[in-house]
Amino acid sequence: MASKELKSFTREEVAKHNKDGDLWIIIDAKVYDITKFKNLHPGGASVLLDEDIAGKDATEAFYGLHRHDVITKPQYTRLQIGTIEGEKSIIHGRVVGELSKVPYAEPTWLADGYHSTYYTENHRKFQAAVRKFIDEVVTPDAAAREEDGKPPSKSVIEAMAKLNLHAMRMGPGKHLKGLELMGGLVKPEEFDYFHELIITQEFARSGRRGYGDGNSLMAGSVIGLPPVLNFGSPEIKARVIPDVLSGQKLICLAISEAFAGSDVSGLKTTATKTEDGKHWIINGTKKWITNGTGIHSFTVGCKTEDGFTVILVERGEGVETKAIKTSYSPTAGTAFITFDNVKVPVGNTLGPEGGGIFVMLSNFNHERWVMVCSSARSQRFIVEECLKWTAQRKAFGKPLHSQAVIRSKLAAMIARVESTQNWLENITHQMNNMSYKEQAAKLAGPIGILKMQATRSAQQTATDAVQIFGGRGITRTGMGEFIEHYHRTVPFDAILGGAEDVLGDLGVRQAIRGIPKNARL
Repeated sequence: MASKELKSFTREEVAKHNKDGDLWIIIDAKVYDITKFKNLHPGGASVLLDEDIAGKDATEAFYGLHRHDVITKPQYTRLQIGTIEGEKSIIHGRVVGELSKVPYAEPTWLADGYHSTYYTENHRKFQAAVRKFIDEVVTPDAAAREEDGKPPSKSVIEAMAKLNLHAMRMGPGKHLKGLELMGGLVKPEEFDYFHELIITQEFARSGRRGYGDGNSLMAGSVIGLPPVLNFGSPEIKARVIPDVLSGQKLICLAISEAFAGSDVSGLKTTATKTEDGKHWIINGTKKWITNGTGIHSFTVGCKTEDGFTVILVERGEGVETKAIKTSYSPTAGTAFITFDNVKVPVGNTLGPEGGGIFVMLSNFNHERWVMVCSSARSQRFIVEECLKWTAQRKAFGKPLHSQAVIRSKLAAMIARVESTQNWLENITHQMNNMSYKEQAAKLAGPIGILKMQATRSAQQTATDAVQIFGGRGITRTGMGEFIEHYHRTVPFDAILGGAEDVLGDLGVRQAIRGIPKNARL
């Protein structure tokens, strides 16, 4: 169907159409005939018949009530009949793949005129490609799945697999050898933790936290597969890794129980050997397991005769999963898992028997670091939302940011996100220059404290954002939809991967052990 021809009008011409049966308005230099639409307006016809709206420029009023994407929907674009003579539209929403020009909306290494010693030109090209992919493929699906509560679409999983994004989310390593990464944009041997940081942070920009932990983004696999990569036998690796990295099958980490979370030593799930010593018999339950529903394999923490042992359990007889309803999001696939006399080959043991603590500790650093990457970028997204809102929202006849109390909140939000991002980048640099063993020895404490800092900052930022948006900040649709979603889901950050208080204490205890014996005031 051919597009209709748009006419050019003067503002004086538009002003004549200001009555109930003949109603036009101007929004961003575009002229709309809303005569028939007014009675369908969700806010009522009286709003559109107001003397400050009818026949006049309603740009300020519109953007004080609606997000830009509203005006781009087909049912509203068809109402446009023309443009204002000699004027051009200047307002646009988020453009696919583009960097935001709003101050502090991007980390400084991406902002105009700023520099960084951490990122190379390859990192910049990589970021641009990842952002374009996320904006085009992931974000639309995230919005739809958050609405209907279904798992991420298979097409997204396949699109990610084609670029080997699933493999890259596991970090640098031998598992990348021979793979074409992001269409050949980065060589496997050059892929580093800053590339991975970019992937995680770009995913976070979708603003749908539950979807970000959903199966297509493989949050469960990011923490469930590394023990297989690092401690699995050659047979297990050959059987499990290719299918997970290609997105064909999924794996998750199953540690937490109703009986114990951060206290790994208190777990009650047991694994006992059969008389011939060839199999484990596993009994117990796991709770709050990310991606646990619809999963194919589980990296399970068990109590054995020798202590704590990690075992790969593949879905089969005796394994049952049930979705847990949370205030978080159904797209994350949070599950309660029951193991009832599950028979597993002893060869599925990951690491030495009784050596599960080391297996898990080596995994926790990366898991928590990923969470900080996501938290920092999610906070920045909220800062951008608040800066935009305070510029377009009027209160007492002035922009909202004319209020000192609002500027004070914004200053604190910006300070929190910038400090978190900068410490994160410093730790990421250390990870790039340390062996896996050195990371485990030196970075567990700093990463633990950083995660505590990030999650506490995030909750304060969420609270401040709700105050800035007011009633819209607790409404699931409209101007404050991302604020409401963030405020509702952000408490989970402080729990997942280790409670923030426990991680803070971990960092301090590590620091105390490092105090020289001869140190005195």
